[in-house]
Amino acid sequence: MAASAPATPRAQAVRRATLLNRATIGWNVVEGVVALAAGVAVGSVALVGFGLDSAVEVSAAAVLAWRLRQERRGGCMAEFDRRATRAIAVCFAALAAYVAVEATVQLARASAPAASSVGLVLAALSLLVMPALARAKLRLAPSLGSQAVVAEARQTMLCAGLSGVLLAGLGLNAALGWWWADPVAGLALAAVAGFEAVRTWRAETLSDTCCG
Repeated sequence: MAASAPATPRAQAVRRATLLNRATIGWNVVEGVVALAAGVAVGSVALVGFGLDSAVEVSAAAVLAWRLRQERRGGCMAEFDRRATRAIAVCFAALAAYVAVEATVQLARASAPAASSVGLVLAALSLLVMPALARAKLRLAPSLGSQAVVAEARQTMLCAGLSGVLLAGLGLNAALGWWWADPVAGLALAAVAGFEAVRTWRAETLSDTCCG
């Protein structure tokens, strides 16, 4: 029986991107459930927003999974890539709108969330895991010629940045009783997500997207 042909560099990149995509989904499902449960328990809009960001990350990763499956078709990927990138941008915008409203309401009501040790641990872990995942994805983007991969990697890096913001907000609330640090952290999260929504929507497809 003849030996199977070795995988092309592009096929290898697609396989690695798919594995990273699955790892992202798995991590964010767990992260989102824990963050939402902890956020609701202590009344933290930043923690709830972080959990919702995990849900958006899962949505973005699912969009990217659809994009990667289109590779089986062969031919030009430009239109698939454009649709996937725009869908990820909408995910960013939805997150920004929700968290901005919730954080503003919490500030207006002067609602003081309780301290959350679970949230602090979760934010610290995310701050370690997410940058590594994002860098691995970005290294694959040129091989795939996919702006959708870049956009989803930015979503992962955003999650890492928001972990730092969340850690600061929860830490200041727990250590110093600065209740307003939590909704302010939420507003910072919303601002970054809004910026990413605009940047992702306007992103141009990479020049070699049609390689197949």
